[in-house]
Amino acid sequence: MNKSLTRAEEQIMQSLWSLEEGGYLKDIVDAMPEPKPHHNTVATLLKILVEKGVVGVKTPTRYHFYHPLLSRDEYTSGSIAGIAKGYFEGSYREVVSFLVDKKKLSVEDLELLLKQLKKKK
Repeated sequence: MNKSLTRAEEQIMQSLWSLEEGGYLKDIVDAMPEPKPHHNTVATLLKILVEKGVVGVKTPTRYHFYHPLLSRDEYTSGSIAGIAKGYFEGSYREVVSFLVDKKKLSVEDLELLLKQLKKKK
């Protein structure tokens, strides 16, 4: 995933992903947390997301219907890879070590991750 998104663009994507199939401008604004941004702001951000190629748009009626072209999993995977590459020389081990050092990941969490890894073998 090469597309970097601003925090505001990520909020729009979170709303679109929550709608699963996508939605109209009103649906997207309604799915956003309070305080809700103005419709014009969301419309501008949607236009940018369409230009970036992460949101598609159809016009089945006179209103635009927006749908994600980038899945939440694809974006999350790319974001985590970007963090690992940009801050930890690409080492996921260093990412986990950092989280442990900062007490963001507990022994129980690590044990659960280890169990998941063993299941996938």
